[in-house]
Amino acid sequence: MSRERYHLLDTVRGLLLINMIAYHGLYDVVHIMGVPIGWYTGPIGYVWQQGICWGFILLSGFCFRLSRHPLRHGLTVLGAGVLVTVVTAIAMPSERIIFGVLYLLGLSALIQCAVWALWSRLGLPPFPAGLGLALSALMFLLTREVPAGYIGFEGLRLCSLPSWLYSWDFLAVLGFPGPGFWSSDYFPVIPWVFLYLCGYFLWRLIGSRQRVMDKLRPGIRPLAFLGRHSLLVYLLHQPVLMAVFTAFSAL
Repeated sequence: MSRERYHLLDTVRGLLLINMIAYHGLYDVVHIMGVPIGWYTGPIGYVWQQGICWGFILLSGFCFRLSRHPLRHGLTVLGAGVLVTVVTAIAMPSERIIFGVLYLLGLSALIQCAVWALWSRLGLPPFPAGLGLALSALMFLLTREVPAGYIGFEGLRLCSLPSWLYSWDFLAVLGFPGPGFWSSDYFPVIPWVFLYLCGYFLWRLIGSRQRVMDKLRPGIRPLAFLGRHSLLVYLLHQPVLMAVFTAFSAL
């Protein structure tokens, strides 16, 4: 695996983290403190939230091959997702997080490790990067609303899926939530693994082009610092926000 550090990628991750913290801060204001903010709960807030999510997932897929230990990294992120589930279930059961974004990123890395190892063991030639990117993007668009029960993207409904797929809560991790499942942050394998793969195949397209990769070396130091410690920042930001809002409301 490459040991090169591309600070622009850390910078982008740091910028996404700042947006995420701001979004979650407003989430606490609106949904926990009960302060109405019209634009936040409308289309503008939705596009903002989706932009943050898409950015993190694409970037994680892009950086898969840049990790020194992708298997260990995937297990670490997945473990952090389990920790978030336990903590939120105990401390804030009304806002519990099951199969959130950390689950998705950890599972996607593990799936990619397994596929990559099997592909190498079988001695198969590398899958064409351009075709992989196109197919992954198409699958993401087609399966975007699988958790809602149909094939389609956002409001475009192409066909409904069989209702029996949504009969068991344990299938929620795949994208088929049962009637009793709920989570305040839900990122199932389908459709989001396909967006992760878009990032991976994008790296495959440009990772061997040294002139392009050289442009990723410089970055903005404070943002790059945040990006390098993104998992720790993610785990700490919500408790810190809650502490700030609790102190503020006590004034």
